[in-house]
Amino acid sequence: MEKFELHILGCGSALPTTRHFPTSQVLNIREKLFMIDCGEGSQIQLRRSRLKFSRLNHIFISHLHGDHCFGLMGIISTFGLLGRTAELTIHAPEGAKRLFTPLLDFFCAHLPYTVSFHEFKPGEKPEVIYTDRSLTVTTIPLKHRLPCCGFLFAENQRQNHIIREMIDFYRIPTYELNKIKNGAGYTTADGQDIPNNRLTRPSEPARRYAYCSDTVCIDTIVDQIKEVNLLFHEATFIHKDLPRAKETFHTTAAQAATIAKAANVKQLVIGHFSARYEDETILLHEARAIFPNTLLAKESLCIPV
Repeated sequence: MEKFELHILGCGSALPTTRHFPTSQVLNIREKLFMIDCGEGSQIQLRRSRLKFSRLNHIFISHLHGDHCFGLMGIISTFGLLGRTAELTIHAPEGAKRLFTPLLDFFCAHLPYTVSFHEFKPGEKPEVIYTDRSLTVTTIPLKHRLPCCGFLFAENQRQNHIIREMIDFYRIPTYELNKIKNGAGYTTADGQDIPNNRLTRPSEPARRYAYCSDTVCIDTIVDQIKEVNLLFHEATFIHKDLPRAKETFHTTAAQAATIAKAANVKQLVIGHFSARYEDETILLHEARAIFPNTLLAKESLCIPV
């Protein structure tokens, strides 16, 4: 199967610690890179990941809290120093362009490339905000202290694979192959109908990754993320600290695991850890008690989707 990997660049929350960088991730989908949130130091972590900067053309920002977007200026400036020429697109909630334009004008006035902002309005309904021939990105409505959303990255289902031996056996001309890939059968010169399932085999199932950023626990997301291959869900607190989670509009590890179980996802990774926990395995144990197939996010972790 073609590459579909999640790289964790940072998994801490707002208060800096020596253990974690703020939130940032990169998805590598068929060697195209998509960054999700961009906390401070993301350009350093991107370099440590050994991912190619030139293949990152889209950054998705879940909300405009600093620990999710303060790294944007650093990464934009770094790309300029490296002589980038390709356009960089920032997908972010309304207000991002107004917020960052004065900073860009001051610090990055002579960039050799264009930075464009594609703004969206986080709301109660999912919205498609990006699509190409292999991928569709849809917002996941969340509830935080300011407008916020997650993102669902879904591979577009690929066409069936041609069985070359059958094409040669029936002497099917090349101009018929696209129709066959799209599900058509073939009628030979002597009138024999050949069904599509004899000429093709199904492509691999499309994979999906769901990223749920800062939010209170809301079960309205379950239907949208049902049976995804991998779910990242913030788990800032342990359940003993539920009052603090509610106060700050965050989720506990137990709640994240409950969402994963209800959605029947294949794998859960938790992150956005509060600085109060010296040892985050306490969050992992809490989540695994409800959803065993849970991973703890950490810097430089790479997870195949």
